[in-house]
Amino acid sequence: MPKYIYEYDKWPEFTWDDKKIVVTLGKVRHLQGKIFGQMSALGFSIKEETILSTLTLDVLKSSEIEGEFLNQEQVRSSIAKRLGLDYAGIVHVDRSVEGVVEMMLHATQRYNMTLDHERIFGWHASLFPTGWSGMHRIDTGCYRDGETQVVSGPMGKEKIHFQAPPAEIVKKEMDVFLDWIEKESNIDGVLKAAIAHFWFIIIHPFDDGNGRIARAISDMLLARSEESPQRFYSLSNQILIEKKTYYEILQKVQHSSGDITDWLDWFLNCLFRALENTEETLKRVLRKTDFWDKNKETILNSRQRLILNKLFDGFDGKLKSSKWAKITKCSADTALRDIKDLIEKGILKQEESGGRSTNYELTEEWRMH
Repeated sequence: MPKYIYEYDKWPEFTWDDKKIVVTLGKVRHLQGKIFGQMSALGFSIKEETILSTLTLDVLKSSEIEGEFLNQEQVRSSIAKRLGLDYAGIVHVDRSVEGVVEMMLHATQRYNMTLDHERIFGWHASLFPTGWSGMHRIDTGCYRDGETQVVSGPMGKEKIHFQAPPAEIVKKEMDVFLDWIEKESNIDGVLKAAIAHFWFIIIHPFDDGNGRIARAISDMLLARSEESPQRFYSLSNQILIEKKTYYEILQKVQHSSGDITDWLDWFLNCLFRALENTEETLKRVLRKTDFWDKNKETILNSRQRLILNKLFDGFDGKLKSSKWAKITKCSADTALRDIKDLIEKGILKQEESGGRSTNYELTEEWRMH
């Protein structure tokens, strides 16, 4: 059986091949800067909306990776309340949701606050407000005192994927880890987020919640690398999309003798894809803002406004007059009149494809390129 990375003499001295990761790191840094630049050009309310959506996505997806599905309205409402944002539709929020939100916001909004044992215990206690994880009672706000394994499969036929370090060394391991987080300054901030994520998961200091806390630490260090609490992209969302590879790479590198190049390479590429997705969303937001800005004076009815917003937010399928009528709850004749009016105003056009039914789309000026 190959040894775990923490069983080697040099642990926790990590090594990696700079040549393999330097290009991706450069691309990540460039795109981070570009997105921050575009964001600073946005109006206040759009920026707020983008941050609220990103944080909501981050909380939902980090829990979903662990197989927990939170209520989106509750998460959004809880974040809005904590950030002091105006958000109609304040709903009752479960304690478990409040806890996850509290932890994620504490990580990103107070990114410069020292990460010490107390702070991490606070995050852990927030994640498990009742002291239970599913059917199991767990110790919260302190490190585990038992052995822990990552297993899968039915009872009696479990497959062990990972055996965490013995409980008696966890406190010492966390001392070294936390010290490194606050003192190590020669490593690029983004790289630091990648190393911390892996290192924390290997120590596995808690009975449960290790994955979510590892991702919160990454988010905190990414916020430090940008020197901003404003979140415009969700790493957890991208990790969920690539969940299978995430676990495969962790499983592979946990047996290395200290070289974590493969993990860093995967993490940076995953982060790059998260930033790329954000750029797409951002383009859409900017296009929509630009459209409404240029059409302030254009006379449009509420049905037209509704459909246009849908088209800018990413409309499913083709726009036909029958769909227009259904969405806006109007007659087929009214729908056709609305559409013809928008064609005359140069906002919509008939799709070239022809065929039996006519489809409509935004004119060139307003389409995504």
